[in-house]
Amino acid sequence: MQATRLAIPDVVLIEPKVFGDARGFFFESFNQRAFNQATGTNHQFVQDNHSRSAKGVLRGLHYQVQQPQGKLVRVVQGAVFDVAVDIRKSSPTFGQWVGAELSADNQRQLWVPPGFAHGFVVLSESVEFLYKTTDYYAPQYERCIAWNDPALAIDWTFAGTPLLSAKDAQGLPLAQAEVFP
Repeated sequence: MQATRLAIPDVVLIEPKVFGDARGFFFESFNQRAFNQATGTNHQFVQDNHSRSAKGVLRGLHYQVQQPQGKLVRVVQGAVFDVAVDIRKSSPTFGQWVGAELSADNQRQLWVPPGFAHGFVVLSESVEFLYKTTDYYAPQYERCIAWNDPALAIDWTFAGTPLLSAKDAQGLPLAQAEVFP
């Protein structure tokens, strides 16, 4: 596997070694030891999630203020533009974002550590999105930052208005959001 630290070095783009031929392909989608070495962390995953979304759906920017979740995300059908926003007030990259296209074709994964808000927009007709989390979902601690906060200036790489859940449409600007110390 190849691991590339992005402009915010705690966020890591992971590209597995894929073995393919005319019959199809094989790759190891997760290996705890290799993940720990690539990210320089020792996180353990406790929950796997799977979502399906239509083109133009934007999910995020989500995080939990208690029981913060690190997320290892990937796409098994379709394509997304995936975004991580540093919301750790003490971080030199607080309020900055990084993004990467993840698709079933490129088989990339993104490590989004605890202390980041996370979201994605669907670029293909539909997407099947998988993610592992380092802590359990706790809806009472979930928060949402506005996807279109001008202070973040995220380039979501799509034209038009995204399809949002009612919860995501109520996201707060970063300046008003509860963040990490």
